[in-house]
Amino acid sequence: MPATSTMTSPPSSPGRLTWLIVALLFPVVVLNYLDRQMLATMKVSMVASIPDIANKADWGIVLGSFKWVYALLSPVCGYLADRFSRRHVIAFSLCAWSAVTWWTGHVSSFNELVAARALMGVSEAFYFPAALALIVDFHPGHTRSRAIGLHQTGIYTGLILGGFAGYVAEAPTLGWSWAFQAAGIVGVLYSVPLLMLLRNAPRHASQAASPSPVQTMSCLLGNRNFILMVLYTSLPAVAGWVVKDWMPEVVRERYGLSQGDAGLAAVLSVQIASILGSITGGYCADRWMRRSNRGRIYASALGMLLFLPALVGVGRSETLVFAVCFLVIFGIGWGFFDANNMPILSQITRPEVRATAFGFMNLITISVGGFADWGFGHLRDEKVAHSLIFDSFAGVAVLAAAFVLLIRPREEAPSK
Repeated sequence: MPATSTMTSPPSSPGRLTWLIVALLFPVVVLNYLDRQMLATMKVSMVASIPDIANKADWGIVLGSFKWVYALLSPVCGYLADRFSRRHVIAFSLCAWSAVTWWTGHVSSFNELVAARALMGVSEAFYFPAALALIVDFHPGHTRSRAIGLHQTGIYTGLILGGFAGYVAEAPTLGWSWAFQAAGIVGVLYSVPLLMLLRNAPRHASQAASPSPVQTMSCLLGNRNFILMVLYTSLPAVAGWVVKDWMPEVVRERYGLSQGDAGLAAVLSVQIASILGSITGGYCADRWMRRSNRGRIYASALGMLLFLPALVGVGRSETLVFAVCFLVIFGIGWGFFDANNMPILSQITRPEVRATAFGFMNLITISVGGFADWGFGHLRDEKVAHSLIFDSFAGVAVLAAAFVLLIRPREEAPSK
């Protein structure tokens, strides 16, 4: 399915199609993160029925196995999305990971669960490089951050829905296996209309050259701004993945809640705030770009600076109310950060390598997240205080803000 033969031109109403693309991808990204979050919120039930998960470090390996495979394949998947039909890559990815999600509902051992999560990493690695590059293809500068921001709200919606999975796991007539099987079936079914309705954007003239993998990596690794962007997105991944994957368990242990209540308290607060932050951060960045080509950088750095009080507060909160308040601040900051990563990347990389660039960025950031999951579990097994761990996360976030401010995007006429 080479790009030259599969690219489909938009119909006569391009403005309508640009937002239709976002709307079609929204359910896909919801399912993408629902499948991930269910693992975190149903941990107690899954460990109870899979007895050879021996300790928190083992659970960290379960979480990390997805991320390490996902990370290693992301540049390859991004390169394929640059060379071939983004539409086909996205539909294939959804169908494949949904089938794996269904199978996850049937595992009965630690090794099977690790294998299922690794296969999930293979299939999901195709989605984000292709999807975000497709949105950028369709959206010019003056709507780019808003379009990406709206797409990213699907992440938080999926995480919110996954927050209820603890109740599903505890329900006598349902259970954690049913949750995975149901989500898998929905994804496989949706992949069919998605393939029929989704469209590719016309290729940019510079994309026709189809650079080789060596040329692509040489272009990226020789780009100072891209290296800074990789550093910038990697550092917050330490805190971001721990909050996503471990916070329901942290809240359950610290405040004596049930699995279901802990999932809601930890997930809803962050993800509702992230939806607000993503929409607001996208809007502010697009408006800021009218005055400066660094508008998206400033908006993203602002979100990163919110991590400082948020993470210090989370680590020291003695009551659930204060913890939730600080998690809300974290969520708003994360939304500002998340809505502007791909738009900033598009300012510093050429169109023909954008999906590969995002894939390489994922290689680093998700690898860091995988080790963070394992490391957090190990530190908790060693009884290291939450305050010390989250203070370290806050310091890393401040360093990340410094990196993004060093990026110098190419000069463009400010958007109208």
